[in-house]
Amino acid sequence: MRILFVGINPSPGTYNRGIPFSNNKTFWYLLNKSGLINEKIIDLRDDITLKQIYNTKFNTVYKFGIINIINRPTPNVSFLVKGEENKGRRKILEIIKRYNPKVVCFIGKISYEMFSHERKIIFGWQNHIYNSRSYVMHYPLHGKASIRIQDLKRIKKQLIRNSNTNSFF
Repeated sequence: MRILFVGINPSPGTYNRGIPFSNNKTFWYLLNKSGLINEKIIDLRDDITLKQIYNTKFNTVYKFGIINIINRPTPNVSFLVKGEENKGRRKILEIIKRYNPKVVCFIGKISYEMFSHERKIIFGWQNHIYNSRSYVMHYPLHGKASIRIQDLKRIKKQLIRNSNTNSFF
């Protein structure tokens, strides 16, 4: 696995569609603009096509995984209960140990805070988790897209550097 993306929990719409971050699809556009995936924007806009991309290419072609710390859908994080993240944290640690992703990318500071229980978090590279590099990216829905694209490009650059090739695909 190249990258394991870690989110907090799904929104109800995302949960019902079965496609992570599919409410407004910003995350998918950022993956595409950063060069981590290579898909047509029109395909990312369509739920049926996006679901096909997610189901057939996300793991096998792009070698990515995505998991939420908490599986229960809520309209926002204020509906979550303290301690609810503990089961998910253990599961994520098991997945990291088993699949050994090159990078674990936490989608937003809150996801890393819930996972690590640390309070003072900076964006960017963090301590390794087992043998995996870890990175905290800016949450995809707030602020300028260029910052999020730069986050993902940093991860891509690290993956290329570690693979000893000049190409990502």
